Amino acid sequence: MIPKIKKAVIPAAGYGTRFLPQTKAMPKEMLPIVDKPVIQYVVEEVVASGVEDVVIITGANKRAIEDHFDLPDQGLINNLVQGGKEDMIKDIEAIANLANFVYIRQKGPYGNGTPVLCAEPAIGDEPFAVLWGDEFIYSTPPRLSQMIEVYKKKGGIVLSGFRIQNKSDLKRYGIADIEPVEDNVFKVKAIVEKPDPETAPSDLGIIGAYILPPDIFEALRNVKPGKGGEIWLVDAINILKNSGMPIYAIDIQNGKYYDTGNKIEYLKTVIELALTHPEINERFKEYLRSLKL
Repeated sequence: MIPKIKKAVIPAAGYGTRFLPQTKAMPKEMLPIVDKPVIQYVVEEVVASGVEDVVIITGANKRAIEDHFDLPDQGLINNLVQGGKEDMIKDIEAIANLANFVYIRQKGPYGNGTPVLCAEPAIGDEPFAVLWGDEFIYSTPPRLSQMIEVYKKKGGIVLSGFRIQNKSDLKRYGIADIEPVEDNVFKVKAIVEKPDPETAPSDLGIIGAYILPPDIFEALRNVKPGKGGEIWLVDAINILKNSGMPIYAIDIQNGKYYDTGNKIEYLKTVIELALTHPEINERFKEYLRSLKL
């Protein structure tokens, strides 16, 4: 019987150097998308997929993440009451009740495999999901929910895939070498990191979400530093693949990928979601039309 996915890990310990000086003292995961931080969109996706235990891997200057998902202090509540904004109290209290939160400080060498290994004490011997804290996919049903359905049928490792529309952008992502399994599900033969667009094995990018077995922890302990002297999660995944564990990728359906990890993509995300925000979308459209570009 394939175990249920009950926990999700969100690595959020990076320095956010692309957004300096803004991120000198503020987590990049807390950059606002209109009126919610990036990481809240990720947590909401996890919860909408039926996962209630969220393990956030943090680092220096990341305390704001913990404060955001905590209950509001009495001073803020009093201020809202005095201002006649009681409806906001319910909204911000709901943030703390989204999930069961566990916070672990990252220790170890740099690289995207390290925060996953740091989560081991909170995960134990069960499969789990990993989603990065600075990007998300809006989809119906939620991306992680689509991945869990594949995992229920196939087991193994499940990766989130998204078709890269512009060929020149293939060099920005890990691209999967795939063979069809059924509908939008593929078996992954290899992942080529940031390939030359002319030689990329497909247009299916592996975008920011994984369902992993607990075996990944031992594989990470055996990974040798790779490019840049970093510990790469994909290297540990390849260890498991070489041992015979199947790896699947799902081409996420009915979705839009939002990358908030660099300035231009972050600004695109803010604008797109502002245009759909029920409180401001019409006024924002009017403002954009008034600009002489």
